[in-house]
Amino acid sequence: MRSVEVITMVTFSETTQVSPMELCEPPCMTAALSPGLRRKKMLWQNAVKHIMIQQELSAQVGVEPAQKIFVTDAYMEEINKQIRNKASRGVTKRRSSTFRMHSSHPRGSTSTQNSVRASFHDYASDADFFLHWGHTIRGVYIPTLRHTFKSRDLEKLYQQHYSHQRRNSLAISNVIDAVAKLHVLVLYLGLAPEPVTDTLRGCLTGVFMVLAIALCNIVLTCKDSISPRWLHFAGLASWLSQTTQVLGGLVYGLEKDPSWYVLYTLFATYTLLPLPLLWAMCAGSLTSILHLLVEITIITVFAKGLLYLGMNTAGLFIHYLTDHAQRQVFLETRRCIEGRVKLEQENQRQERLVLSILPRFVALEMIADMSSLEDELNPHEFHKIYIHQYKDVSILFADIKGFTLLSMNLSAQDLVRTLNELFGRFDRLAEEHHCLRIKILGDCYYCVSGVPEPQRAHARHCVELGLAMISTIQYVRQQLNFDMDMRIGIHSGSVLCGVLGLQKWQFDVWSWDVGIANMLEAGGIPGRIHISRATLDCLEGMYKTEDGHGRDRNEFLQKHNIDTFLICAQEEKNKVEHVEPLKVQKTNRTWHQDMPFGNIMDMNSILASFTNGSLPNIWQSSSKEINKRIKQAIEVQSSERMHREHITPLTLVFKDTHIEDKFCQMRDEMFNSNLVCSFILLLFLMATQALVPAPRLFPAVLQFSVFLLAYMLLLLVALAEEFKCAPAALQRFCCWIHENNSARNLLTLTAILINFGLVSTDMVIKDLSSRPFTLCNHPEVFVLSGVIAMVTCAVFLRLNSLLKLTVLLLVVAVYSYLIHLAFLSLTRHDVLHGRKAISILLMLMFIVAVFYNGRQWEATARLDFLWRLQAQQEVEDMMELREHNECLLHNILPLHVARHFLDRSKYDEELYSQSYDEVGVMFASIAGFNEYFEQKEIKHEGVDCLRLLNEIIAGFDELLEESYFHFVEKIKTIGSCYMAASGLAPDRQASMDQWNHLSELVLFALAMQETLREINRLSAKNFKLRVGIAHGPVVAGVIGATKPQYDIWGSTVNLASRMDSTGVSGRIQVPEATRKILAEWGFILELRGEIFVKGVSETQGKVRTYFISTMRSKRANVVTDGRTGGRTGGRMTLAGVVFGLVQARNKEKIRESNTGFSLAPCSMQC
Repeated sequence: MRSVEVITMVTFSETTQVSPMELCEPPCMTAALSPGLRRKKMLWQNAVKHIMIQQELSAQVGVEPAQKIFVTDAYMEEINKQIRNKASRGVTKRRSSTFRMHSSHPRGSTSTQNSVRASFHDYASDADFFLHWGHTIRGVYIPTLRHTFKSRDLEKLYQQHYSHQRRNSLAISNVIDAVAKLHVLVLYLGLAPEPVTDTLRGCLTGVFMVLAIALCNIVLTCKDSISPRWLHFAGLASWLSQTTQVLGGLVYGLEKDPSWYVLYTLFATYTLLPLPLLWAMCAGSLTSILHLLVEITIITVFAKGLLYLGMNTAGLFIHYLTDHAQRQVFLETRRCIEGRVKLEQENQRQERLVLSILPRFVALEMIADMSSLEDELNPHEFHKIYIHQYKDVSILFADIKGFTLLSMNLSAQDLVRTLNELFGRFDRLAEEHHCLRIKILGDCYYCVSGVPEPQRAHARHCVELGLAMISTIQYVRQQLNFDMDMRIGIHSGSVLCGVLGLQKWQFDVWSWDVGIANMLEAGGIPGRIHISRATLDCLEGMYKTEDGHGRDRNEFLQKHNIDTFLICAQEEKNKVEHVEPLKVQKTNRTWHQDMPFGNIMDMNSILASFTNGSLPNIWQSSSKEINKRIKQAIEVQSSERMHREHITPLTLVFKDTHIEDKFCQMRDEMFNSNLVCSFILLLFLMATQALVPAPRLFPAVLQFSVFLLAYMLLLLVALAEEFKCAPAALQRFCCWIHENNSARNLLTLTAILINFGLVSTDMVIKDLSSRPFTLCNHPEVFVLSGVIAMVTCAVFLRLNSLLKLTVLLLVVAVYSYLIHLAFLSLTRHDVLHGRKAISILLMLMFIVAVFYNGRQWEATARLDFLWRLQAQQEVEDMMELREHNECLLHNILPLHVARHFLDRSKYDEELYSQSYDEVGVMFASIAGFNEYFEQKEIKHEGVDCLRLLNEIIAGFDELLEESYFHFVEKIKTIGSCYMAASGLAPDRQASMDQWNHLSELVLFALAMQETLREINRLSAKNFKLRVGIAHGPVVAGVIGATKPQYDIWGSTVNLASRMDSTGVSGRIQVPEATRKILAEWGFILELRGEIFVKGVSETQGKVRTYFISTMRSKRANVVTDGRTGGRTGGRMTLAGVVFGLVQARNKEKIRESNTGFSLAPCSMQC
């Protein structure tokens, strides 16, 4: 049966009634905290929660949005600003929505966000994806034939992405063609005057109609029809069929002039057939030229040539702008997928970072627990602890004898490399022997067997691990030729395990049994395994032992009358030679250096962008995965699924009215291009009509002048913001029009009506004329001009498709009446009806084609908007995770060390190590806490004790947020001992202020004492802090491959530890050398005397030590930056400031918690 109890989420806020002996929440730890500190406090719980959420998201198929899409006014303003600035720059280099999002959603001025924003400033713009992105002149796009992606794979995916849509367009084109032929055939059968000749042409009409239907069927049913190359050739075949009919003149028994069909062929070539722009231009030009070659009259040739040229121009703009828009959608789709990929990568990295702090079983327990909670955690429950209690476990402590001398004889890099290799080997041995490494304390290594999975042979596993560790250290001793050995202590019992504090989280174990195991190691013998009677009983006689006499070497063991034993040396040898030969062989194999963060150093591919802006290279490294996801998205038709989820099928408006409103506010970056193209069509129509002599010159000139003036006003209003010389009021009006959908629609309808009005009014004027040679004598020119005017609707791509349909129906209704008037002069009744029918048929064909093209483009534009928003949310989530990841990394490592890992190359195999000559080291122990814990544990109240310890450590951690302690760095906690250092940051001051950090460390210790006094007052306890501080050279480094850990080593660390262990409760003890420096910085110290310090006094004699006085001066003098000033007249000046700071903050939080609102914000980070 599993001997484990899980104590869930214990908080101070759960205490409802507080007696004098009960714990209550200190005011400095209430919910009235700044959002930044609140987020940092819950960071590791939030990190695990993010893992849970992202695992659910990653289980979804494709990239279909799994959450509601949001859009803000600030984001819309930024989009419009980017569109406007892009047009103003002349060269189109549209930045990604990623960059736009970051610019519009600042999250503060932290270094994280500054660096992230800086790196995204260099993020690949749209232009970086293309061979040639093109140019804009005053906001008008200039088409280019090289508008393709640089990457062949990306271009291939783009073609595949729109293959379904282009296949449908090809099918629609052939359906329209077939229906038109059917109508022509019906007209032929009813009105054919020449049965013999026209019968053959009628049969050919039917044949081509069948061919169109067959091609449509093949396109929709053939498996290879979605291949881009196949579609290109299918489109070419469709164009060839239509052009052949035009040139042959075979299929129109009544209509000898196929000009109307030429216009449809040209329009379909550019907008419906899946042809590249170059192919479409060549096909359209060839169709126009070949048909003009068979014309008879010069006027007709020039008139139709201008109309064909106008149609080709409109088709060119429509094709280019549509392709441009589709590529934009594709890039936004890619960015969304890229954001999701990076989000998953960030989540994986976060999981690895969390698992480098927490064992997997703790993390999984948190995930299971948080899955049942609300999305927002209770803000009053900050200091939660997840404590697991395990019984029937064995604890192993191992210490390296001779390490201090070794650290003096090795360089910093060699020392860190040796420790990393040694402890990496120990980690592998621990895993092989079913032990869980807990922590590395300098040169001390300890682990537990029986956690998390119960082990019946937990004691044996620890002994086997101890034997393997001794064998390993013997091998190391031979390799280094240095006298070193292992001192190992093992005890069996129960433990409480979890994570305490707010910074530098490390999984740890606590219990009275852990303390006994530690003392067994301290009282052990090098090269031997020192065990307790509890462990001996668990071994059940498997090993030969002898009396350990531990009480003779350790005061703790003697005081508590603990019997100890040693595993016999002969038994160790037998075990090594016979029981574990394979493990020894593994131990003696060639050493392989495990890199710290080796299993998470691929985080550099993303996190390095925080500091060195290497995202373009990162994109290349992850492009294969992104392309793979895009292909998957194409297969599952993610765009279609997004369309169904967010867009109404009939009207194509967003189901969410808020998104619809924001979409209408977005600028149409192609509006200027559309307006200019429409103006070009107007010029072609004017030129066409100018070829036909007017009955009176003045009305024609007046007509042209009015329409030109009206259009020039439209252009002036639309393009005013592109000219700096324009009046400011006009520019603001122009900007309002571009950002107001109704105003844009009004200008669009005006432009369409101008083009339509030019044709219709000219028809009316000339129809009223008595001149024999007018446009009415060439009604087909009038009809074709009307079709060109109708194409103006297709030019304005952003115009709502239903509004387009309404305009087109009104235009056709007016045209039908004018067509009736235009053909009245024809003498032959059959020709009259035939041409009228053909003209109306042409109008209907264009209605269908223009409406389908407009609806298709509108859906594309709306999907583009959705993908932008989705990509924005993905990147926002990614940025939040990045911030979490960097904070998590900083919670494992100091800031400057984290930057080292972020900045270095992924393939840099150098371990981090650094030598320092002037570092302050502090050990602060809560005197009497171990005895208090022992009493509580006997009463089965160990969890309450850890709850109190968590609040104390959290209080200490909160002090580090103050700018006063800028140079103080928490290293770790060792039970109830708090270790910190100063002077490790590379930006510390030099010259006369080189020891400013040491004074900060002393002030930090004084503030810790004040914090502990406040917690004592609230919890009715009487704990005191025993502090030891020393200064001097240290070696810093990161070791451990599976659980990276930053640590410092050296004689200074040992001396500071001894200053603590030999100190006095409530006092801060320092050696002579440290006293001299602190005295210069205004501190008053009192002599304690000379004491024996283990590790120093053996060679140098007793050490003279001093206590820092706790008296305070009434004077205060602080520099304006919030940190302590230089040397002052009295050392209590600085301490008084810190004490006042702590007390003022506590009182502030009491007021906030009582009133329910915050007072004026404090300039300090709280």
